[in-house]
Amino acid sequence: MRVFSYGGGVQSTAALVLAAQGRIDFGVFLFANVGDDSEDPATLAYLERYAKPYAALHGIQLIELHRQRRDGTRETLYGRLTKSGGRSLPIPVRMSNGAPGTRSCTADFKIKVIGRHLKATGATADNPATVGVGISLDEIERVNNRRAEPYERPVYPLLDHTPPLRRHDCARIIAAAGLPVPPKSACWFCPFRRPATWAETRRDRPELFQRACDLEALLNQRRTTLGKDPVWLTRFNRPLADAVGIAQDMLPGFDTDDALCDNGACFT
Repeated sequence: MRVFSYGGGVQSTAALVLAAQGRIDFGVFLFANVGDDSEDPATLAYLERYAKPYAALHGIQLIELHRQRRDGTRETLYGRLTKSGGRSLPIPVRMSNGAPGTRSCTADFKIKVIGRHLKATGATADNPATVGVGISLDEIERVNNRRAEPYERPVYPLLDHTPPLRRHDCARIIAAAGLPVPPKSACWFCPFRRPATWAETRRDRPELFQRACDLEALLNQRRTTLGKDPVWLTRFNRPLADAVGIAQDMLPGFDTDDALCDNGACFT
């Protein structure tokens, strides 16, 4: 079994193009959707408008997976954060002392979701699936951070490419195939977002920015009730609306290149 972990961003979309061109051997791409209410709306729009039709045109299966509860209903990351009586903080919020909090979002909503699919379709410790991960040369240090599960054997086709591919190479591959370069991929409330990205969200998508502010406030209302210190979506130890201003307009062609979950592994 050979599958590719598709994150919806630049690196994994470049891998989709390479697979369509027969330059890498992956006929199945797996997208673990952490929730239609959780993924960046721009990523979901790109998936439906461009990635899925492109995959189908070239005979590639792009399978969208979701976290399922035992009763068969879907659980989303945003739903877990906001459910009544919820106490867990599965996202890597910043604690009041500046330290990042622990997180389980990647494990629960991506790694385990893909793992269940692999095991359901025959992957075992004795017969592991080959799983492609879209890590590019400019983030090679992330290879050592990704722990393999017994039922999988991770490989890195962008690094094995001759020459190894960087993020800007991936963007050129996508554009050359006639596709628009996808937006950076991450949950819209991800604390890994850089201040510049938050500022751009506040400028370009103020409704989405306000939703993030409201989520941060909800989490802190609950922590106050529990007698706990507040947490934040940035490292600045204050509310998002106070910590981030509105970004200035960028000149055409400039990009901050702050990748998030583009390869579907969320820094793992």
